[in-house]
Amino acid sequence: MSIAYTLIIFLFGFVLVNLILTEHKDRKTGYGLWLFHVLISVYFCFFVFGDNIGYWRAGKQLDWSSAIVLLFEAKGTYFMHGFNYFFSGFLGMDYLSNTLFYGMLGFWGLLYFYRIAIELVPFNSRFQNFRLFPLLFYLPMLHFWSSAIGKDTLLFWAIGMFAYGLLNIPKRFLLIAFGFAFAYLVRPHIALLMAVAFGTAYILDGRTAIWKRIFLGTAMLAGAVALLPMVMEYVKLEEVSVESIAGYSDNKAGALSRSHTGSSVDISSYPPPLKWFTFLFRPLFFDINGVPALVASFENLFLLLIFFKVLGNKPVLAFRKAPFVIKGLTLFLILGTVLMSGALGNLGVMIRMRNMFLPGMMIYFMWVLSYAQQGKSVHRS
Repeated sequence: MSIAYTLIIFLFGFVLVNLILTEHKDRKTGYGLWLFHVLISVYFCFFVFGDNIGYWRAGKQLDWSSAIVLLFEAKGTYFMHGFNYFFSGFLGMDYLSNTLFYGMLGFWGLLYFYRIAIELVPFNSRFQNFRLFPLLFYLPMLHFWSSAIGKDTLLFWAIGMFAYGLLNIPKRFLLIAFGFAFAYLVRPHIALLMAVAFGTAYILDGRTAIWKRIFLGTAMLAGAVALLPMVMEYVKLEEVSVESIAGYSDNKAGALSRSHTGSSVDISSYPPPLKWFTFLFRPLFFDINGVPALVASFENLFLLLIFFKVLGNKPVLAFRKAPFVIKGLTLFLILGTVLMSGALGNLGVMIRMRNMFLPGMMIYFMWVLSYAQQGKSVHRS
């Protein structure tokens, strides 16, 4: 059966490309991205060991009744155990086919982000001699942390689904609701950030009628307020205050900086801007401790160089003129960077956590450079 599962998952990746990407040239790129994603997923399966194995084993050890309870009553790690029962337990997937199944979900999310870029970014800008689209979608770490059994893959899928659904709210309401609910079950605090970021973005969107902005934007922010007590309970935060949040961040950073986590970097004494830089653009070459860190260093240097180019092309004005979904992804990136950088003290964990915000960074970079190029084209004409 494991061979059959592997074959079905492999073929379904091509089906997803055909379902989500409509143009022939985009489908050809999508096929290449899927093959690249599969290779990284296989690498993760055989050479990277951690929570992914634990989720697979936990699913195998559950029975139907206990899995259902976890699926509907638990969040975070225990929800993951219940969710994975249906694959490693009920269906009996081996570790490879289970990994490839999660890799397919991560790729599904990647296709949603790819489609957002197609629909919202009109000009394909160059960096040096390279066109940013679809080059940025081949960033190895983007695939690496969305290709294995774990929360990061499911969140990547859920956020992509949620953001893509917002391109057409009336027709994709169920997609939006499912993506948001899934993000909440995997990591409630990320769902809260999504509600705040996209709710604020919708209110700021000058392209939409004001009554729609007030109604939907307020509804999202009200949902965030409703989620707040549950999120505070999940992260064990007793009150919303600067002192309590700072204390939580310091404790979390300390826990994630211990030697057993590996690749640790003490960020507790960093000023906020340096924490943000560390979250977004490290590891760099002075942080290398293995092949993945080396690959990530090249990737981060590339992103950093593009970031400098973005800074020279009126990024604030471009944000103001951006479509609602790009505004939301950018605010999600900013909120995530500010809040998560204070709670993480380990480079490996930072890369993993950054991955859910990375598509927002990529699409915003592409939008800013596209907007600048559009302005130059209008000026010439």
